[in-house]
Amino acid sequence: MRRTIVFAAVLTTLFFQNANASPADLNELQGDWHLRELDGYEVRKARAILDFQPSSMAIDGFDACNRINGKLIKKGDGTYTSKLRTTRMACRGQLFSFVSQRLHQAIDEGFTVEKATRHGIDGILLKSKSHELFFKRMGE
Repeated sequence: MRRTIVFAAVLTTLFFQNANASPADLNELQGDWHLRELDGYEVRKARAILDFQPSSMAIDGFDACNRINGKLIKKGDGTYTSKLRTTRMACRGQLFSFVSQRLHQAIDEGFTVEKATRHGIDGILLKSKSHELFFKRMGE
């Protein structure tokens, strides 16, 4: 019985999180975005940041371990991808490595961006084949 209640609560949470999602226009993403949640894990302490620059189709930021930058490439199916260049500094711990690896995987796989709300916070959801990353605009 308890498992059924927990399972129902999880499904309800996922439904309402995704019910508020709508596609984001790349031009609306101009600026810095702080990664708050990755694949359901709270990862704010990793301090990963993406800076979208739609006018030049560029992306840069910090992947929790290293500075990153690259050109955004729009694919025919509406997804974006990038070949990120990165510095080669060591990660400070397990959380930072976890975030860095999955952020790179999501961008390599190709991703969509949706407006979304998580835990009462407005932001964007970067979704790839294997990962979901929720970002909040910095300064808001």
